Amino acid sequence: MEERDNEKVLSEINKVLDKIRPYLYSEGGDLEFVDFKDGIVYIRMLGACNGCGSIEYTLKDGIEALLVEYVPEVIEVKQVEEEL
Repeated sequence: MEERDNEKVLSEINKVLDKIRPYLYSEGGDLEFVDFKDGIVYIRMLGACNGCGSIEYTLKDGIEALLVEYVPEVIEVKQVEEEL
């Protein structure tokens, strides 16, 4: 299998994240793409999403499930905690 250009992979990750944003906005939240390394997408949850009790479901059942489905290079999503 031929490895795809990193720019193309990052573009596809951001397209999926942009499709998720309206749902997060409707709940008073947002996300920030931080990094993509070794198959893992690192994101920071913002607004109402930061500290939400349902964040693990949103991350794994929502964001991660969509990214893994649409971007073959993605194997996992991890949350980056807000720096104080």
